[in-house]
Amino acid sequence: MKGGGTTRKKKTLGSYPYFSVIFSVTLALFVVGIFGLIYQYSGRLGRIIRENLAVQVYLDKSLPESQQLRINRVLTTKPYIVQSDQQPQIEFISEQEAAQRFTEATGEEFTEFLGENPLRAAFNIRISAPYQLSDSLARIKNELEKVEGIHEVVYVPSLVDSINRNIARISLLLGGIFVVLITVVVVLINNTMKLALFSQRFLIRSMQLVGARHSFILAPFLQKSLAHGAIAGILASAMIYLASEYAARQISDLQALHNTRESLLLFILVLFMGMAISGISTLFAVNKYLKMSLDDLY
Repeated sequence: MKGGGTTRKKKTLGSYPYFSVIFSVTLALFVVGIFGLIYQYSGRLGRIIRENLAVQVYLDKSLPESQQLRINRVLTTKPYIVQSDQQPQIEFISEQEAAQRFTEATGEEFTEFLGENPLRAAFNIRISAPYQLSDSLARIKNELEKVEGIHEVVYVPSLVDSINRNIARISLLLGGIFVVLITVVVVLINNTMKLALFSQRFLIRSMQLVGARHSFILAPFLQKSLAHGAIAGILASAMIYLASEYAARQISDLQALHNTRESLLLFILVLFMGMAISGISTLFAVNKYLKMSLDDLY
């Protein structure tokens, strides 16, 4: 109508207020991603705590240097020794150095009083996290004590068990929270897509009445939902990255917990989640309106 009448914008198949959809999905994915980052950091921290527990390998008294070097070579070949920059984490402490450390710690010159140094040379070794179990450490202890020149292998079983129990409890708690959070996010994104498609329900029915196939009606909605999910995933990943960088600048110790490979996997997971949940929600919503009776559409 010409003159003072209003013009109604024509709706096209697959068009809906995408900005609010992208915004909602991005926020939901950001929350999941941040929690995923915390879960990664907690796992990394647990690994560092475990691998910082030193196991003492005490040697026989007055063992020749050649024997000490032989034992060192034996230790470097073991698969359970922590590797840092491709170097096994093995520290050798001579009898003299052990006495010096004891004197510095206690302030007493016990060697002058005893007339000899009763302390033994030792290797401090760090065991990889997968081997930080009671039965694994017991096997390692028995294996090393059979090596010629090794007097005794010492660690604190109660401390190892306590750390393992606490890490398992924290992991279980975080895992439970993560499952609940994923469920909430799936429901939130699903409801967001349903509300976005609600305005398209009559257009969907009109296309159905003129003989359009289900796949023809579904295709534009599915394509746009996948694109919007991908955009939301990329935006959420960028926000997670910026948040992690800011936290690392504020807390310097967080840098030690950062793992580039795991972070990339998290970003890919966030992107995949955005596309998958948006696409599946759209598929169910469109099929719902296709099967719905005309009275139920109002």
